[in-house]
Amino acid sequence: MAAGAGMLLGSLLMSAWGGPKRRILGTVGFIALAALGVVMIGARPSPWVIGAGFALLLFAIPLSSGSTQAIFAGKVAPDVQGRVFAIRSMIAQSMMPIAFLLAGPLADRVFEPLMQTGGALAASPLAGLIGSGVGRGMGLMFVLSGLILLAVSALAWANPRIRNIEAELPDTQVEEMPAAEAVPAAG
Repeated sequence: MAAGAGMLLGSLLMSAWGGPKRRILGTVGFIALAALGVVMIGARPSPWVIGAGFALLLFAIPLSSGSTQAIFAGKVAPDVQGRVFAIRSMIAQSMMPIAFLLAGPLADRVFEPLMQTGGALAASPLAGLIGSGVGRGMGLMFVLSGLILLAVSALAWANPRIRNIEAELPDTQVEEMPAAEAVPAAG
């Protein structure tokens, strides 16, 4: 419920607000906010903290996605937008099966054993922060995933080519139809 409420609120906010003027700031900034949600999901074995993390994660997704879509719509020529958006979607969606294939074995064979009582990290300062025992290996996976996403967001923002993409890449020019080809108004 928290995740759905977060996504609904993020979608409503994006619909009403339209996003920031600097769309790249919205893209990178809201991805970083989503990453904080991912860190929260793994930080504590509390339903309230996990729910708040999922709400924050899914609140940020439509805001980031809307900002990204606006950049692509403004920079990609209309005659190739379908192809560009399809390839973009294919690349993004192709990562999900890879994540699904890796997450289970990593949780069962690597992270859960590390965080179990007697595991290599069970007595570490890390366990003092996120806890140890059943489910804490998956918590560690979420925390690490969120921290990696935060680092990638920081690296993206630090790259001037990404940060200045809206200024450096020209907007697409939409050609107007000549009057003779215009569709007559129904009337």
